Amino acid sequence: MRCMVIVKASQDTEAGRLPSQEELAAIDKFNEELVRAGVMLTAEGLHPSSRGVRIAYSGNKRSVTDGPFTETKELIGGFWLIQVRSLEEAVEWMKRAPFQEGQVEIRQVFEADDFGELREQEARLRAETERRQG
Repeated sequence: MRCMVIVKASQDTEAGRLPSQEELAAIDKFNEELVRAGVMLTAEGLHPSSRGVRIAYSGNKRSVTDGPFTETKELIGGFWLIQVRSLEEAVEWMKRAPFQEGQVEIRQVFEADDFGELREQEARLRAETERRQG
């Protein structure tokens, strides 16, 4: 199963402060462990919300709001996409993350099989996307 591990934003990430060299080294070491175990698919950090926008949908109306956004606890600072056998395995991996504070949220990613007959359509769309990127 694939899981997205959502790293919640903090005042530091929202201020655009990068982690210290020691923090980066600890994260790099943890990421290497995930890669060696065949668990990590990708991991990325995000720029602060001041560099983003939100789009609200209401029927045919679209409303765009520029960042920054005030509720830090609702924002995402980064993520991992991991491949594990169970949610429990994902939890065990993330308990080992070298964070000293903050919070992560782990959510299972839907797979094509979860949607039955739509699986074939998704496979065609993925193949088309790969063909265009390649």
